[in-house]
Amino acid sequence: MTGPTATPTPPPRARWPVVARLGGAQTLAWASSFYLPALLARPMAAELGISEPAVFGAFSAALGVSALVGPHAGRQIDRHGGRPVLMATSGVFALGLLLLAAAPNALWLYLAWAVLGVGMGSGLYEGAFAALVRLYGAEARGPITGITLLGGFASTVGWPLTAALEHAWGWRGACATWAVLHLAVGLPLNAALPRTPGRPSDEPATAPNTSPGAPAPATMALPAATPPQPRLGTVVALSWVFAVTLFISTALAAHLPSLLAAVGAAPGTVIALAALVGPAQVAGRLLEFGALRRLHPLQSARLAALAHPLGAVLLAVFGVPAAAAFTLLHGAGNGILTITKGTLPLALFGVAGYGQRQGWLMLPARLAQALAPWLFGLLWAARGTEVLVWSAALAGTALAALVWLRAPAEPDRGGEGGNRPTTVNAPR
Repeated sequence: MTGPTATPTPPPRARWPVVARLGGAQTLAWASSFYLPALLARPMAAELGISEPAVFGAFSAALGVSALVGPHAGRQIDRHGGRPVLMATSGVFALGLLLLAAAPNALWLYLAWAVLGVGMGSGLYEGAFAALVRLYGAEARGPITGITLLGGFASTVGWPLTAALEHAWGWRGACATWAVLHLAVGLPLNAALPRTPGRPSDEPATAPNTSPGAPAPATMALPAATPPQPRLGTVVALSWVFAVTLFISTALAAHLPSLLAAVGAAPGTVIALAALVGPAQVAGRLLEFGALRRLHPLQSARLAALAHPLGAVLLAVFGVPAAAAFTLLHGAGNGILTITKGTLPLALFGVAGYGQRQGWLMLPARLAQALAPWLFGLLWAARGTEVLVWSAALAGTALAALVWLRAPAEPDRGGEGGNRPTTVNAPR
């Protein structure tokens, strides 16, 4: 009896319309959730008669909800593919934003952000990464990089649009407009994604098409039909890396302007220096798409994890003249690490069960992200600019974990009896 046959993987050129659609939907999702409080927290607090920290507390609660939702959403994508799950998240985002627009008090505000947390846990990058792996298997690295390149413009597009909407119709009108955009734009974009081939969730994806004797990509060898369970130490180390790097990036997103001012940057240049992070993130993702794509994702992650502590050392030694170098290094490292959060688990653990595993790997990171602005703020209040030493040391532990991790051994493709990657034949 023959086993199930896999659907052939589409050629690279055919993937870019999918990347464009999913990247557009991701830009909308990030702009209308993660980047919303930066501009709307103050008017929300003023109208509802609560403090701004209370609004950010609701946002942190949403991040906590997203962490808990992630593993379940990943499992659903493993089973059913990304299209139905991401279509559902468009509706969840729209519902959460409409509830936010109608919020009469703090309790309702927290409820609305909890609903948005469900959308964030299933409809931001981790869900999109799992959808791409479900479609393209071991060849998903390029598409993952592509959607992060497009998603990198979420703040560039989202902040000016949110500001314009709030100016025209108030914060409630802004939230309602974002809800309509999810239904009018995000839902059709997600609905246009390909239907996922009917492949069991524990079966590896199709191997890349290679002619006889041609070398297979070293970083994307497919697992055996029943892949071994990942070692606990590897899972813990990778979870720690993701938690540390997301904690630092979220903390600095909230406190970077204050930090630059404290080290002596002039008031007129603080915003300009902080604004370098966004272009640096895009530059880092372009670097990953170009030169670094020849490396194993583990090597890319090591280089990216080095960027923040290196920038912090330069800022500590040289002061304000090194502030631009610090923000550029920090941003570029963040940009690459966003991609390796998707590609590194794929390279280390394989395709099978990717979505659910990704949800569990990112759960500590999402909880750390929820606490980051508050904990970093406490440390900042207690230690001042010495907080940079702490963040650099914390980043150093993530770098040490990445150095400790080892890439899977390359299979012996030349001799007899070597361990060869499993190849799934496409239907003739």
